[in-house]
Parts: sequence; C-alpha cells; structure tokens
Amino acid sequence: MAKQTNTLRIIAGEHRGRKLNFVDAPNLRPTPDRMRETLFNWLQPVIYDARCLDLFAGSGALGLEALSRGARDLIFVEKDAKAAQRLNENLQLLGYDNIKCQQKTAQSFLQGTPELFDVVFLDPPYQSDLLPEIIAQLDAGWLAEGARIYLEHDSNQPAPSLPEHWQRLKESQAGQATAILLQYERG
Repeated sequence: MAKQTNTLRIIAGEHRGRKLNFVDAPNLRPTPDRMRETLFNWLQPVIYDARCLDLFAGSGALGLEALSRGARDLIFVEKDAKAAQRLNENLQLLGYDNIKCQQKTAQSFLQGTPELFDVVFLDPPYQSDLLPEIIAQLDAGWLAEGARIYLEHDSNQPAPSLPEHWQRLKESQAGQATAILLQYERG
C-alpha cells in the first residue's frame, strides 16, 4: 500500500481553500492553519505587493499563503531536494511560473549578494541551532527598512537573541510552537 501524501490548505486569498500535497521529509512540519491565520492577520497591512523570503520553505505553506494573499515576489529556499521539487510542482500548479524554490541551505543562500526583502519567514527545524547564524546573516543587508520577520521556534527552548533594532511586535504560542513577529528598524 502506497504511503499517503501530506496535504496543506491555503487559507485565504486568490487560492483560498486549495489543497496541495507535500512530501514526507525529516523535520518538515508545516505551520498549522490556526497559527498561519494569526500570522497573516498580523501581516495583513504589509503583505500585499511585498517582496518575501521563505528561508526554510519545507512544504511552502507560509510562502504559498503569502502569494495567495498578494505578495509581489517570493523566493523559497529549501535544502531537501524532494521537498524543493514538490514545492516547484505546486508553484506551477498554481500558475506561479516565474517563482521557483532554490534547493540549497539557508546559510548558503545568505552568502550570496544581499537583496532587500519586506517580509522574511524564519521557521527552521526546531532541534537545529541555526537561528543565531541566520539572524546575523539577515541583519547584514537583507532586510528593507520596516521589514517584518516572522520567527517560529520550539516553545520548550528560549527565544534566540535578537539585534536590538529588531522590535517585537507580536507573539503567540500554540502547542510546541512560539511565533514572534518582528520589525526591522535600522534607524
């Protein structure tokens, strides 16, 4: 008997209610619907026409929701080859032919030439210790003034240290996940 594929649902926007399959991969756990709904209520004033970066894309749940809600441009980064391939297939299925998932690590992507993003999704595997390095890399020229950063981490672990010019706007907890919305203000 074939293994059943995982499914995610786009909550709102152009593709509201659309269900998409994603692969079974280690540490891949899409942000639950309820938490995504809270996040996009927070981002509602800034998501339309935003340039977004989904650094640990996995299933693509956060980035696909952003696109459905009117984000102008989005770069997906995912190290798992099968997850990246499925995400590219889902992007084509939804008609986003100009958007591709780059199959590489978040660290290697951020070693490239910095580009400015309005919204960044940071949802790495919970047992990783990647956030301090990723935060430092992002802070070195990847964030537009006023950019929003969504950070999700294991509630059983302390929140990572943040640069003082990353202001906490909102915070929520659901089960094992703590979600924090930050704003970048270099000043």
